[in-house]
Amino acid sequence: MDRAAFLARIRAEMGRATGLPASRPTGRPARPREQLDVLRREMAERWPESLAGFKREFERVGGVLHRVADARDVAPTIVAIARERGMQRAVAWHADALGVDVAPALTAHGLPTTAATDAEVDPRERERRRAVAAAADLGVTGADLAVAETGTLVVVSGAGRPRSASLLPTCHVAVFDREALVESLVQVGLVLEAWHDGSPPPWRGASINFITGPSRTADIELTLTRGVHGPREVHAVFVERGLSSRRA
Repeated sequence: MDRAAFLARIRAEMGRATGLPASRPTGRPARPREQLDVLRREMAERWPESLAGFKREFERVGGVLHRVADARDVAPTIVAIARERGMQRAVAWHADALGVDVAPALTAHGLPTTAATDAEVDPRERERRRAVAAAADLGVTGADLAVAETGTLVVVSGAGRPRSASLLPTCHVAVFDREALVESLVQVGLVLEAWHDGSPPPWRGASINFITGPSRTADIELTLTRGVHGPREVHAVFVERGLSSRRA
């Protein structure tokens, strides 16, 4: 079969689809920051239901949710995760971005932890820190959003919050509170519009990662393997009394 005949066959096969529903782009919200403020007030009452939904979906995709009373309980929870798995080294976001300073506590409990700097670094230092993250067993980050509908963590990069902490170590632990909870991907769209309404904060990076469970890769025979292109385990630590993290 020559090239022309091959392409003609593809066109004919594609033409068999009939009765497709009409579609159109969703309109962008007017005054997204104001709408987000309304959503936040509503979520202040609905967050328990959203957390329950997030837990259900997060665990369905292979995540593990831990619930602690306040920020002081975050480090002991992470240490317990590391000890159960024999982990030796960790990296973490800067305390201002994470909302809690875990690095000293983790190091004191026998888990040496390298925290990110809160300022931009030159390319050589960036490469060095990336290598440290690649050699770490565990990466600790915040989560700017936790989506109940899908069990997804949304993580924004930037100064003090490197992508490598969530992508390179074997195990990723994300720390969040009720301020990060949203119910649906539709609400995520509103949040993204609000984040990009006006001038961005100087610390914000260019990457927004959506993380739904551990890294998964399947070969042509559909044999599923975890951790080939990212963490084999993803844990989330929900802090009931809240964090002091810098929001995206």
